[in-house]
Amino acid sequence: MSDAVVPDGGARDALPTAPAPRGRYVPVVVHAGMAYSAGMTPRVDGELVRRGLVGAEVSLERARELAGLAAANALSAIVDAVGGLENIERCVRLSVYIAAAAGFTAHTSVADGASERLHAVLGERGAAARSAIGVASLPSGAPLEVELVAAVRGPGQ
Repeated sequence: MSDAVVPDGGARDALPTAPAPRGRYVPVVVHAGMAYSAGMTPRVDGELVRRGLVGAEVSLERARELAGLAAANALSAIVDAVGGLENIERCVRLSVYIAAAAGFTAHTSVADGASERLHAVLGERGAAARSAIGVASLPSGAPLEVELVAAVRGPGQ
């Protein structure tokens, strides 16, 4: 699936369908006004768009796009859990795990793709404290995985 198109989704109404869990877990936990997403990989219709290590099989530019897709999946799952985009007060924490080739050091540039996508959908409410972490591997050979924490109101609290 290396040539699959990553949906643009820059518009507020262009979030993907919330992904279904791929194991024995819930996609989002909402508790005490906070929503915590499970780790989300860059999937479209349940299929991983790309596999491989960033800096080897996956280019920096492609990884940025994939980070945006994974962030959109995490946001979509939270939106489903809280009953709508309007119930997200703001993103609080964004963690981006990058399956990085040896010597790859542009982790923050990859994570910028996730931050940019959240900003495109939520404006300033999408700005979050962030970590970009290099790892040896991720589930199913995914090049990256995103976790999102958001302050929320409304249903699901």
